[in-house]
Amino acid sequence: MAPGTEFEDARIARQQSGLSYMSSYSNPPPSPGFPGGAGPSPSYAETMSSLLWTDANKEGDDWLHDPGKAYGSKGAWGAGSSKNRRRPGFQLFSSRGFLNTAALLILVAGLLALFVAWPIFDFYHNHNLLNNAGGFFGPGGTNASGQVGEVAGWNGLVDKDTQDPVKKWTSPVQGDTLDIVFSDEFNVDDRTFYPGDDPFWEAVDLHYWATADLEWYHPDAVRTRNGNLEITMTEEPQSGLNWKSGMLQSWNKFCFTGGYIEVNVSLPGNPNWFGLWPGAWTIGNLARPGYGATNDGVWPYSYDVCDVGTYPNQTRKDNTPSAALTSGSSDYNGELAYSPGQRLSACTCPGADHPGPTQNGKFVGRAGPEIDILESQSWFAGKAGASVSQSIQVAPFDSAYEFRNDSTAATIYNAETSVYNSFKGAVYQESVSVISSTDPQAYNGNVYKTYGFDYKPGKDGWITWYYDGQATWTMNAAAIGPNTLTEISQRLVSEEPMSIVLNFAFSTKFQGDPSYGSIVFPQTFFIDYVRVYQRGSVNVGCDPKDHPTAQYIQDHPNAYMNPLTTTWAQAGYQWPVNGDYDTC
Repeated sequence: MAPGTEFEDARIARQQSGLSYMSSYSNPPPSPGFPGGAGPSPSYAETMSSLLWTDANKEGDDWLHDPGKAYGSKGAWGAGSSKNRRRPGFQLFSSRGFLNTAALLILVAGLLALFVAWPIFDFYHNHNLLNNAGGFFGPGGTNASGQVGEVAGWNGLVDKDTQDPVKKWTSPVQGDTLDIVFSDEFNVDDRTFYPGDDPFWEAVDLHYWATADLEWYHPDAVRTRNGNLEITMTEEPQSGLNWKSGMLQSWNKFCFTGGYIEVNVSLPGNPNWFGLWPGAWTIGNLARPGYGATNDGVWPYSYDVCDVGTYPNQTRKDNTPSAALTSGSSDYNGELAYSPGQRLSACTCPGADHPGPTQNGKFVGRAGPEIDILESQSWFAGKAGASVSQSIQVAPFDSAYEFRNDSTAATIYNAETSVYNSFKGAVYQESVSVISSTDPQAYNGNVYKTYGFDYKPGKDGWITWYYDGQATWTMNAAAIGPNTLTEISQRLVSEEPMSIVLNFAFSTKFQGDPSYGSIVFPQTFFIDYVRVYQRGSVNVGCDPKDHPTAQYIQDHPNAYMNPLTTTWAQAGYQWPVNGDYDTC
């Protein structure tokens, strides 16, 4: 017999005799744990039958628990699908339902506003990005190097320590008022500038061989302290050289196009010492200072015409024009230029390696022009003394490097304190420069003075330089206009996005032999602040649509990230064909 069969037979027998399974146990003993267990109690069968789910025991909420029953439209008991099981009086759309739904939506909206919308608004409002079309920050608040723009004490591109009275600047020459778009007050101590440390600046680690420097630039030499940026030069072995100093760049992190830039500085050393070469300057973002391959055929061009000015050495293959071979320095046998030609010229063949953009099917001429805020000197008007040069470096070159300096082209505002620089250029650059005398006390952190320049880009542009709040001189675009002898056309006041450079060099090539026996190290270049102002719409960022740089830099990493490559070919890239000099 199969296990359990005897119990089944007993159950059937009891059903046939009219007995329920429970009736055979009608009088179980009372349980001490059952209410009333100490006295009379209902039979076990009576107790169990009261718990059964029958019509007699029906309760008001049974419809919620009975999968086998369904309600009609009037809520009566009856057979039907579970899909029809609804509470009596149920309505799919009701005022109560709408109120419940509205309450849930309001709750969800409040949570989204609190934890999503408000943080986003607060971030963009505090970082001044809502009106910064094409500005410094990219998606997520990053710069061109992918770093997030967060530094203690900052409010976007304008330092929180920049006071309201200096957030506007009125030009003494133009008479208009400009708004601040970037500032760094350097008030946060112990900032460092190794790659990745700072969203706006980076200190390089290299030898700046292009100007025969005696020092090695190292990030250790650059820091903030006591409300200043300090670039300190020490006499110590570093990477095979005997001096260590620093160069800070905003390259590919912060750039601006047009407007006024001002620095407040105290120069290093002694105004009678030679060799020390502190500087504050700007350069187009396509040229990275210290990375020679990026400058090859790019610095210091600012040219958007397809003619002989883009050719190697500014000469045709038949050695014309003659001024390019005879009007230069005798140190170079009269040759005017040793330049390789403008690499990213308006003559570049269609489809060639060029950052763009194009106009009317032709490339726009691109380059890395340089405009200097100041380069400290120790010589003025034929004698030793505190002074600075304020210049623009250009290419292609005028005959004998003689830029126009008549009254329509250039203006010196005080001939007693400012004079044209006797150095006008050499085979790699033309220098349009004025030297101005400065305060001999403004050294070593004792006294600070402001230096700056205001400029309008383009072929009809201009630049005005300033010292201590006063204009020193103005160069109009006419000063670098067409030159019939060298057969070149109008050069531009830079239209490129300009990065900022702050450095402290030691060289034999700036003003002759250094004062080795007099200079005592260490020496420090103190920078109190950097501020940039612009008129009209804001034009900041290193990758503007009309002069893009980001994709080109990304496509040539060995040139832009390896300072040991000195030429474009050495970096492993092909020079784009100049269709006017060669054949496309």
